[in-house]
Amino acid sequence: DLRRQALAWLAALSLQDKKSGDDALFRRFLSLPQTRAAHTILLYCGMGTEPDTLRLLPALFAAGKRICLPRCLPGNQMEARLVQPDSSLICHPYGMLEPGTDCPLVSPEEIDLVLVPGLAFDRSGGRLGRGGGYYDRWLARFSGVTAALCRDGLLMDAVPRLPHDLGVDLVITETGLYGPSAFRTGKSGA
Repeated sequence: DLRRQALAWLAALSLQDKKSGDDALFRRFLSLPQTRAAHTILLYCGMGTEPDTLRLLPALFAAGKRICLPRCLPGNQMEARLVQPDSSLICHPYGMLEPGTDCPLVSPEEIDLVLVPGLAFDRSGGRLGRGGGYYDRWLARFSGVTAALCRDGLLMDAVPRLPHDLGVDLVITETGLYGPSAFRTGKSGA
């Protein structure tokens, strides 16, 4: 039910609202101390109504960050691959772009910060994904910081969680910073 509601809310967003929301989310993400401190970051390639996270690449490369993107594997598994400004990305059957096998494999231990996708989040870092479990499986081996971009309209009071559902440390909205690792709960100037 929540997935259907979130998808309907996203489908009603105008292109201008999506772009201005993305702009605000990206400014907040780039200004985080955790982003500035990270040497290696795993992003995702936003698709459809998700934030267009590939727009973050020029700023992150300019800041000297090592950037990884996920590559889907059989059995709902994924891996992180290092990309360069000139790396070619291929279209996965699900519609997102991903690095090829020519991009170097990066272990979870080498990554400092992961930007985790999701349809909706709650203030404590709970995440409503798309149901494939790719990130839950991969994050089970990750010990760094996790962050998510969440449009204000999709910040819920509570997202249902099963035992295997992993939340995120930071939930970034257009107007606030939330989660167990946020500087404070509620609206923040971060």
